[in-house]
Amino acid sequence: MAEIKSAFELAMEKSKRIVISDEEREKFKQKEILQKAMSLFHRYREGPLSLSEILKEIERMKGETKALVKESLLSQWIDTLSLDDDQERLLMGIESLKGRSLGEVRERFHYILSQCSREKEQVKEKIGAQLIKTLRREGIYGSAVDPHVEGSKGCQEGLRAIEDRFRQKFEGIKEALKKS
Repeated sequence: MAEIKSAFELAMEKSKRIVISDEEREKFKQKEILQKAMSLFHRYREGPLSLSEILKEIERMKGETKALVKESLLSQWIDTLSLDDDQERLLMGIESLKGRSLGEVRERFHYILSQCSREKEQVKEKIGAQLIKTLRREGIYGSAVDPHVEGSKGCQEGLRAIEDRFRQKFEGIKEALKKS
């Protein structure tokens, strides 16, 4: 009588004949390394993982894996830097992986960030004053009147123009971080 085999047994028999080439094995390894780096990136950025914990995890890695994870993390952190949020956490991570202070690049970054923020606030104040003036002309005024400045078309266009102008300067800083 014929022997009945489970699906698992059939799959195992077929998999014995499949041979993975060195190239495929290397691709799997690269993918695994990039997944580790991506995991560290997200865990650090979102806050549950401290910088010292990341450095400890990287130190436990061996040779090529360690170098690739460091390189990938640096690249991801630099690419994630933006004009919007507080970027201090990312800058500290970049400094730690590079093993030195960013000095002048960090100063230029903070200068551009503060200059951009200052100009955005000026646009918001100017548009806010214009909106209040318009509302007064229509008979709407008082201490409770607080127009939604950021939702206005003029404010959005002004903020977009400022961001575009500063983004070019900011990209120069990112390039300097990648090269240094």
